Amino acid sequence: MAIVPSHRRRASREQRISRTYRLPLSKLAAAQRALGTATATETIERALDLVVFQRALIDGTRAMRGVVITPPGPER
Repeated sequence: MAIVPSHRRRASREQRISRTYRLPLSKLAAAQRALGTATATETIERALDLVVFQRALIDGTRAMRGVVITPPGPER
């Protein structure tokens, strides 16, 4: 039995829709190589996951503005 990564199990439970997109083949192939994905669908899903993650990182970084982080020092 193959182990399916949690992000793929989660995505398979969500409602799916069928869409048709006209994408440059060279761009899709480059994304597949960069992401190590096997199919166009997997490539698009992974790319969308990365966009959402990027937004979460940006939002988290903005929320941390003004927070002073001091490096740990020797115990006194």
